[in-house]
Amino acid sequence: MKNVRIWFKKDFECRYISHLDLNRTMLRALHKSKIPIWHTEGFNPHPLATFPLPLSLGFRGVNECMDVRLEDDDYSFEEIITQLNACLPRGIRVFDVTEAVMKAGKIAFAAFTVRLACDKTPSSVICRDLRALLGQDEIIIEKKSKKGMKTVDIKPAVQSYEIVEEFDFARLEILLSAGSSDNVNPNLLIAALQSKTGAEYEVDITRNDLYNADKEPFR
Repeated sequence: MKNVRIWFKKDFECRYISHLDLNRTMLRALHKSKIPIWHTEGFNPHPLATFPLPLSLGFRGVNECMDVRLEDDDYSFEEIITQLNACLPRGIRVFDVTEAVMKAGKIAFAAFTVRLACDKTPSSVICRDLRALLGQDEIIIEKKSKKGMKTVDIKPAVQSYEIVEEFDFARLEILLSAGSSDNVNPNLLIAALQSKTGAEYEVDITRNDLYNADKEPFR
């Protein structure tokens, strides 16, 4: 048996399905595609699929992945792409299949593109406010945890960023801490910005890639 990593994009209406629904969609597609995926044993066998780092609801994902185990080591990766795409909705498209190189526990950072617009605020002002926020020594927010709400400083999670003024929106390219131990959602930054400025923004977020602690792309 061979462990493989299936790479896909998540966009359009599929941005708004939960991770649980994404899991169901993928399992259904694996079943319909007749790809020789290893199934769990027991009373209710089903294809075993895992997602290294689930994508937040509403985010686009251009480099998402799912790990499965093939029963046939020689099965064509191209055939997997073709057969899965025939069974998936428009918003989910498989574009590559590779052997898994890194384990999910190696994920340390995630890169995002965040677009912010506001009818009452020019993009130049949004950029100015973003620079002021990210230039602070601390960014204190209320974050939900298993024990309830807690006050945390998310500034240490900001590894790098670039702010670009576009015609009618501000674009933020940012690398944030991610993974099982320290995961910062860019929505927390948006909440901090809204708290600071009092403005309401239209926000569009894309997760571009995942990285390990050495900032090598997760593969």
